Formats: sequence, C-alpha cells, structure tokens
Amino acid sequence: MSSDRAAEIRAIAFDVQGTCVDFYQPVMRAGAAINAAKGLEIDWAALSTEWRELYRASMDAVIAGRRDWLRVDRIYREALDRLIEIRGLSDRFKTAERDELNDVWTKLDPWPDAVEGLARLRRRFCTATLSNAGMASVIALVKNAGLPFDAILTAELARSYKPSSAVYQLAVDYLGYRPDQILMVACHKYDLKAARAFGMKTAFVPRPLEFGPDATPDVSPESWFDIYATSFIELADRLQVG
Repeated sequence: MSSDRAAEIRAIAFDVQGTCVDFYQPVMRAGAAINAAKGLEIDWAALSTEWRELYRASMDAVIAGRRDWLRVDRIYREALDRLIEIRGLSDRFKTAERDELNDVWTKLDPWPDAVEGLARLRRRFCTATLSNAGMASVIALVKNAGLPFDAILTAELARSYKPSSAVYQLAVDYLGYRPDQILMVACHKYDLKAARAFGMKTAFVPRPLEFGPDATPDVSPESWFDIYATSFIELADRLQVG
C-alpha cells in the first residue's frame, strides 16, 4: 500500500477468532481434560473441525434466510449437542458440562503478537472488533485475552453474519468513517473479499497454526490485498506506527 493510501486510513476493524486469538489450543486443552476426567479417547482435533463446520453451515443458513437468526454461542452449543449425540456420548455429558465446554470460545489465547500489535495500532487508529461472535462472547473474550480495542462490534448488531455486507456496514455506522477509510484485518480470505467488495481496504495476516500443526490453511499472498503482514507488529510497522 502506498503511503498516500495508508494515510487515508482512520480506523481498523479486526476479525477476532483465528485472527486475534488461537482457538485450537484452548479447545485441545479442554478436550484433553475431559478425556482424562471421563476416561474417553475423543479425537478433539477432528471434533473441533466438525464443530466449526457445523457452526459455519448454520451461519450460512441464517445469511441465506433458511433459518432464523441465532447468536453464535447458541449455534456452537447446538452443534456441540449434535456431535455428542452422533458419537453416542449423550449420557457422558451433563448440561452443565456442555455449557462449560461451550464457554471455551470466550477464553481463547491471544496470538503472541496480538496485544503488542493492537496497542501500537490503537495509538494512531480507531480500532474495533468486527466478529461473527455475539456481543457478550466477544466482550468476555477480549477481557480474558487482554486485547486493547476502542470498540466492540459484532455481527449480533446486524443480526446477520460475515460475509453479509450488513456486518461491514456496522463499522461505517458505529465508527463514523467511509468504507475506504477503514482497514479490515483478517486471516480469512473470504472475509477480506467481502470487505473489499464493500469498499474497505484489506490486510491479510496469516495464521498458519489456526487449525493446528497438521492443517494447511491458505496463507498465500494475493495481489488484491492492500497489505500482507505476517503479524500485527509487522502491520503496525507497515502503517508506520511506532
């Protein structure tokens, strides 16, 4: 991105799960504790993949109008109940235990560069979350991870989900800037494609370990990214924030 175009940026919106925080390791830790306590041998890497696939399918159904809007924490819980039933484990997980496991999504680990990078970027720009998770969940996640944001915006305010344009409109409506004055940061290309189509600038920050050490997510650069930065710290450097 040229210095002139970078100078136009007034606010930065961040995807959260995967981009700012690691969800894989917290889910693995919670799963290992459950296996040990209950004498189970659940493959939590596989289960977490299926859990996210069911969650994404439910969100897509909401966007398409095939089902009524539902907060992500309820979507995650609904998917968890299905997975437990499919595996014939319904009698091994009490309601309170399912609630506790589902709560893991509000207690995720910040990536090593996240807090420092966000703190630097916040010195110059208005920074906000723009997450598909619910408001209460993201507030809890941000507090638990110590992520320094100016504002918490989530898809719950639009009663839709990314990549619906209604979610990106939230950043315009609540931060008070034009789309081209807002930089969308994510490690998911679908998110940035939609933000770019909406008129935002885009920054891709790859998270190669997002889905664990054995996964191979697409982290390759694309010509249409405004910025490709390997960390939030590099992003701050690229935007000339000391």
